[in-house]
Amino acid sequence: MTNKLEQLKNMTTVVADTGDLEAIGHWRPQDATTTPSLLLKAAASEAYRPMLDKAVARAARHSSSDREQLSMATDTLAVLAGKEILGLIPGMVSTEVDARLSFDTAATLERARRLVELYDHEGVDTSRVLIKIASTWEGIRAAEQLEKEGIRCNLTLLFSFAQAVACAQAGAHLVSPFVGRILDWHLANSGRDHFPAAEDPGVQSVSRIYNYYKSNGFDTVIMGASFRNTGEIEMLAGCDRLTISPALLQELKDDEGELPRRLAPDTASSDEKLGQLTEKAFRWQLNEDAMATEKLAEGIRKFAADQIELENQVRQLTNNAA
Repeated sequence: MTNKLEQLKNMTTVVADTGDLEAIGHWRPQDATTTPSLLLKAAASEAYRPMLDKAVARAARHSSSDREQLSMATDTLAVLAGKEILGLIPGMVSTEVDARLSFDTAATLERARRLVELYDHEGVDTSRVLIKIASTWEGIRAAEQLEKEGIRCNLTLLFSFAQAVACAQAGAHLVSPFVGRILDWHLANSGRDHFPAAEDPGVQSVSRIYNYYKSNGFDTVIMGASFRNTGEIEMLAGCDRLTISPALLQELKDDEGELPRRLAPDTASSDEKLGQLTEKAFRWQLNEDAMATEKLAEGIRKFAADQIELENQVRQLTNNAA
């Protein structure tokens, strides 16, 4: 019998949850994703230093203000990293819009289009790029417009069913429900110190979304993310995509046990029938979900903090070069 990682790959597209070029080259996933958090870690490596230098130099030539220079440099770094990653994988790479724009549809659209233009300037086939946007109401509206323009989107920081429904109704290409962070909240707020994998709230959330999408004919891809253990991954075997850290990929590779399929389109079943979500309905349903409200806000703050720290590193490099 093959190991669980190889069994998983036969039913689910495996995505690497890392920006480490060496790790991506080693694991050879179908797709990969980057965030400011991952870029921040990767930027400390020698492999990224030439890209960082190039991004800073290019931003200095094409930006008029310090604020714009930092923004352009970090966007360029993300694109250069994405280009390198695409050279190592056969599929797609996700590149994130600045989380500080999560409540500004117009600014998100502008930044997303710039990222695509930067990829195009680098000679990258932009059909292999997903623009990653937080699943706020404003972010979902931006994604709806971008999808109409042929720019495919990955809606991230997704914690609630309302977010999932709104994303699918907007025609988003892909959503990333955060399994582990949902579990974190329930461990902190339920008085329990453990959930069996089958009862894991994050697993149950993704399973509900999967069944709803497949039963209602939505084409939006579901990519489970932010895993805390392999048990969560195994309970979602068969999900469209799963983005997994190198440590958990290794655990799956080392396990020779049988991995049964848990999710499949032909067995998906959901009795939930929801009409088109209005902004008022979306905001109310999100507000009623304390976990989703708290984790969405926390996630945006964390991504924004990592973006600021990345900009600080770029500023320091710029000052040193001056």
